[in-house]
Amino acid sequence: MKLNQISDNAGARKVGRRLGRGIGSGKGKTSGRGVKGQKARTGVALKGFEGGQMPLHRRIPKRGFKNHFRRDYNVINLDRLQWAIDSGKLDPKKTVDAASLVAAGLFAKGRDGVRLLGKGELKTKLQLHVEGASKSAVAGVEKAGGAVVIKAPKVSEPSQAGA
Repeated sequence: MKLNQISDNAGARKVGRRLGRGIGSGKGKTSGRGVKGQKARTGVALKGFEGGQMPLHRRIPKRGFKNHFRRDYNVINLDRLQWAIDSGKLDPKKTVDAASLVAAGLFAKGRDGVRLLGKGELKTKLQLHVEGASKSAVAGVEKAGGAVVIKAPKVSEPSQAGA
């Protein structure tokens, strides 16, 4: 086989039909579009239009809402904290907060804070500063001799763009 003998399979490349080249070509005048006016033009957006009838996307009722004030917390369990201490990622002598957990590689980014959950067991005394904690998590930290400080969440004001 030689490089100058390589070719596509038969029918792999189809030559496009030349449109609008006289009525003798079979694709003249309307170029196969069949109509004049809006539908013959390019860039027509008629998707969803139902001839003046109320479109389906407007007939169907909408459900629910999006809470713009919802807070997105990073969630961590006690067993994950213990694993981080055992592997040397966290220093138990320093206070543990969102910034130290991000620095330890447990979270990619801080988000709106940290919520502590009580799965697993903590054996090391820790001072934790978090935005939220379950009762079982607080009990687990206090059982190990540590303390949990629950900080007030950041208050986000609605934007004053129109005022």
